[in-house]
Amino acid sequence: MTLTTEPRLLLVHAHPDDETLWTGGTIARYAAAGVHVTLVTCTLGEEGEVIPSELRGLDSSAADQLGGYRIGELNEACAALGVSDQRFLGGTGHWRDSGMVWQQHGKTAVAAPETHPRALVAGDIGAQTTQLEEVLREVEPQVVVTYASDGGYGHPDHVRAHRITVAATERVPAVRRLFYATPSAAAVRDGIDKLAVTGGMPFTLPGADELPAVDDTAISTVIDVSDGLPAKFDALRAHRTQVRLWTAEWDGGSGAAAYALSNGMGQPVVSTEHYVLGRGEGAPPSADLFGGLDVAGGDPLERR
Repeated sequence: MTLTTEPRLLLVHAHPDDETLWTGGTIARYAAAGVHVTLVTCTLGEEGEVIPSELRGLDSSAADQLGGYRIGELNEACAALGVSDQRFLGGTGHWRDSGMVWQQHGKTAVAAPETHPRALVAGDIGAQTTQLEEVLREVEPQVVVTYASDGGYGHPDHVRAHRITVAATERVPAVRRLFYATPSAAAVRDGIDKLAVTGGMPFTLPGADELPAVDDTAISTVIDVSDGLPAKFDALRAHRTQVRLWTAEWDGGSGAAAYALSNGMGQPVVSTEHYVLGRGEGAPPSADLFGGLDVAGGDPLERR
């Protein structure tokens, strides 16, 4: 089948900041290559833990205004990454962050003991699937990205986003590949080793087994995001309520970088992002999510 339209990439993420943490470099690279990038965010991230002390009054246990504040952060991050088409599943504020509880020293998450009536995990998965299907039919992306079945580290909203996306993409023939973003065990290990010898990082340095990752034999596609890292850094800075960023001697892709969430554990920012082909046409592409698809203009990352 020959496509006469430009390549279109759609990503489904659970909360504001996930698009940057998981796929920010990929988004920036494809947007810069002229790919139409659509981001669907499932919730406003109302249950996030606020890092800056002066903003903690936004917390769900206080003023409960964090979700609205994070819309502004997401808009700023999308501008940095080159995303002009961002949508919330069902409309802004339709579904609420379900919250979660850390287990295994912050490596995995489980559902919170109580959830809001509008929580994503409390909602009808059939209705949520239909809402995403409507977006897919409008946008007609050839490639869709979301999380693996475990949500990456167990967050219930990530798991629900996976289930919704799998079900919705099966209904829309325009979607030719579905990928799962996943952290690489080798990249995590190498990143931590680099941080260990750089010095000066203001976060706790974890062991490689303390961060979620998958064995690299399961990874089908590795995207070189070196060119997209400056944009990813700017997007990480935009999510200031949730993320702290540290860079050391960064110059044209050299040096080291790490971010930390509210737990203060440093996680390396690496120059590759990793994917597993969940469903799709042809052999899994090694270095381009569109690789081998007959899209107008050829493989997007080979045009530049």
